Amino acid sequence: MDQIAAIAASGLHSRMEALDLVANNLANAGTSGYKLDQEFYSLFSAGEGSDIEGNSGTKLPVIQKQWTDFTQGALQPTGNPLDFALSGKGFFVVNGPSGPLYTRSGSLQLSTSGALMTSEGYTVQTVDGQTLQTQSGAPLEVTTDGSVTQDGESLGQLAVVDFKDRSVLQKVGSNYFGVTEAKVQTIPATDVTVSQGKVENSNVAPAESAVRLVGLMRQFEMLQKAISITTDMNKKALEDVARVGAGS
Repeated sequence: MDQIAAIAASGLHSRMEALDLVANNLANAGTSGYKLDQEFYSLFSAGEGSDIEGNSGTKLPVIQKQWTDFTQGALQPTGNPLDFALSGKGFFVVNGPSGPLYTRSGSLQLSTSGALMTSEGYTVQTVDGQTLQTQSGAPLEVTTDGSVTQDGESLGQLAVVDFKDRSVLQKVGSNYFGVTEAKVQTIPATDVTVSQGKVENSNVAPAESAVRLVGLMRQFEMLQKAISITTDMNKKALEDVARVGAGS
């Protein structure tokens, strides 16, 4: 493959991945607790054994990995006593279908049996690993440390945890995170407060993401044009060679 075309094609592939990330960010700009995804670029070295013509060790642009920006989102008052938001570093713990999941989205509801759960039906854990269960239809009251009371009776304390290295977290859906390594342990969240009647908005800045989306699309078009020009040049070169050969 022609070296210029190969580099442009690699750039197209990385821009396609970046477009997917930005489009997903924009789609979740209104999802409570959603955290922005970004990409980390690096250069892949195509060695002498590659099929790329030209100098050995050609550098190709690729997305090495994507990472999540855990910056705090703005807290929005809702007036709903079953909405909770975290200020500071930490995650609520819920019982997912295959184990614990972690989320910043505290838009909760009560099941018919009185269990506190997410809109997806995942029950919320307390600090002792139990499910928070209500005793009556009376309103819940939650303090800043996550302690829940109802009619003056304690129901438990919401589990709020953190991780020494948040890069171990992998997204599950739009606003949940999970860990795949069993050895990864949570740590108690510090310097975090729970606010009742509020939700944390997504930390996506729609205007900024829209500008980035336009920029990526323009880069994509430029790389497509580069491939087209290279193809035309190669075609012209072959035609010239054929014409010279025919005339000799």
